[in-house]
Amino acid sequence: MAVGKVTFTKAEREKLAEVLWLLNWISVLTGATLFGLGLFLKVEIQKWQEVMSDQAILYVPHTLMTTGLAACCINFLGGKICLDCTDTNKFLRWKLVMMPYIVCTFCFTSCVLAGALMCYSIRSQLEESLFLGLRSTMRYYKDTDTPGRCYLKKTLDLLQIQFQCCGNTGYRDWLHVQWISNRYLDMTSSTVVDRLRSNVDGKYLMDGVPFSCCSTLSPRPCIQQQVSDSSAHFKYDEQSQQQNLWRRGCRQALMDHYTDIMQSIGLTVLLIWLFELLVLTGVRYLQTAMENVLRLGDPDSESDGWILENSLAETARSNFNIIKNLGKCYQVEDDPNINISTVTTEQEVLSQHVQIPVTSWHPA
Repeated sequence: MAVGKVTFTKAEREKLAEVLWLLNWISVLTGATLFGLGLFLKVEIQKWQEVMSDQAILYVPHTLMTTGLAACCINFLGGKICLDCTDTNKFLRWKLVMMPYIVCTFCFTSCVLAGALMCYSIRSQLEESLFLGLRSTMRYYKDTDTPGRCYLKKTLDLLQIQFQCCGNTGYRDWLHVQWISNRYLDMTSSTVVDRLRSNVDGKYLMDGVPFSCCSTLSPRPCIQQQVSDSSAHFKYDEQSQQQNLWRRGCRQALMDHYTDIMQSIGLTVLLIWLFELLVLTGVRYLQTAMENVLRLGDPDSESDGWILENSLAETARSNFNIIKNLGKCYQVEDDPNINISTVTTEQEVLSQHVQIPVTSWHPA
């Protein structure tokens, strides 16, 4: 029994073809939108790629961009096919192309759904990449004279100022890394030397944070030195000091930023997928209805259209059998004549040999 069987008159088939022609052109625009969303996401990720440890997450925007280009090409062809389906004679030109076209449309529609799901499933991978990347960037913050790392200080300062964040998970992360280069330390000072010697790794750790951690909302000048010593500052209250430095870590700030983008893009891509699924269903109905018209031989008659000609179980079973039988066509069957003795063959040849009788000649 056919799945989703619908009967179409000639006028309804023509109307369906015209509507699908319009929807395919709209799908070209949605494909361009999909490409634009992927490009926008790629640019946003590359803005802060220096603070990420893994660039493999770029597969999400690349998937969206590739799928968007495929949607533009396939739907452009689909518009031409659907327009020609208003005439039975013109449909004959596309009859053999319709099924491959539907299969390609189904594949790229599945890719659209996969792209939407990726936007929601990438969160954990992005969070780990930011955590490791920010930790590495903070470690190299002081290397302003090292090739390949000299730009990291500027990148991290801009990040903390723009997103109003400090450190990886909080401002205390800066207390565990040396963020001041040795070239700016007074090695003649006993305080500096003692602090370097007191650390196992020889790092100059201090109770302070970079200037970019200072909050612009603080009513007093920023306290970025001796931030943990309340007695070192006049009228210092640790509770009110929360306004002095940005309390949120940059990893969480970037995660919130990218999560908002991913959710918006994911929802848009999901709506595009639903629209493409609607177009694919309409094209399948049009294909089956037009093929049934050709079988009937009367262009003006009614015809049935469906999504699947048989039930879902029967279709799956038949496709499985087709795939199963594909391998058998390459197998060599056992030939019963292979093991026949060559003697038998020679006897058959001798039995078929015509012997010429020899007669004696006597002189007269």
